[in-house]
Amino acid sequence: MVKINSTVQAKQFKGQSSNFATLLKTMRLPFLTLTLFCVLLGLSTAIYSDAVISWFDFSICLVGAFSAHIAVNTLNEYQDFHSGLDFKTIKTPFSGGSGGLIENSMAAPLVLKTVLISIAVTMLCGCYFIYQFGTTILPLGVIGITIIITYTRYINKSPLLCLFAPGIGFGALMVVGTDFVLTGHFSVTAMSAGAVCLFLVSNLLLLNQIPDVDADKSVGRKHIVITYGINNSLVVYTVFLICSAAVVILASFHNVLPKLSYFALIPMLAGVESVRELKNACNKHQTIPTSAMQKSLGLNVIAANFTPLLLAICILTSTLN
Repeated sequence: MVKINSTVQAKQFKGQSSNFATLLKTMRLPFLTLTLFCVLLGLSTAIYSDAVISWFDFSICLVGAFSAHIAVNTLNEYQDFHSGLDFKTIKTPFSGGSGGLIENSMAAPLVLKTVLISIAVTMLCGCYFIYQFGTTILPLGVIGITIIITYTRYINKSPLLCLFAPGIGFGALMVVGTDFVLTGHFSVTAMSAGAVCLFLVSNLLLLNQIPDVDADKSVGRKHIVITYGINNSLVVYTVFLICSAAVVILASFHNVLPKLSYFALIPMLAGVESVRELKNACNKHQTIPTSAMQKSLGLNVIAANFTPLLLAICILTSTLN
């Protein structure tokens, strides 16, 4: 009897461990670095404005940002699994979903609970800041929660909304929102830094849609790549990359951002190489080779992550002088 109970307990523990491992996969933890860098960028602009930083408020902001990103990732994985899209996408290190629920569908209820908890945590953090600053920050919270809940099922069916939603979430909401809760007001410096992230993060998701275009089309999605094709999408990518660089150059030239911010242009060169790689692949082949696609996606990740990080470092360094 004891042996049977021990066996049952061992199986239950193994099942729970397996479900937890699946949950971690659906959270897409390696991608959460982008959240950290965007929040740090908002912190840097607040320090640049000589604000007295409340590290407790910054901690709440960081928790809210991470929970929002986790909510988006897990809800996307959960809904893509149930729609069948997860079974059709080509998995790469940067796109196509984690495949965690395909490997272990028993973890689906746990993933859904995590979605609800993450949204609840995000909303609680937002309510704290509304209590602190009033309803001025409420529109940012409403937009953020709306993007989280509607991104997979609804936003992905509108080319323009799908293009701008990721950038708005990370650039306008995380960068500008962080600066606001630390300073109590909106600033041109934070908006400039947020605009840089807006264009780069929108580009990040834009390229990630290319490998999944056929799968996405089969479930009714209608983003830029599906609607206008790969070549036109690369034109949009190039325009957004130029806009991001232009914001850095103009904001630095007019002293909205410190002159050191020019160094933040360096990681954007990875984006230049990314689009060049894809254009060459499109010209030479009917379908983009896997090696070229993965190289391009990897370079795109470098541009989107290291630009806000380096920009934050440049801004913080300038405050030491």
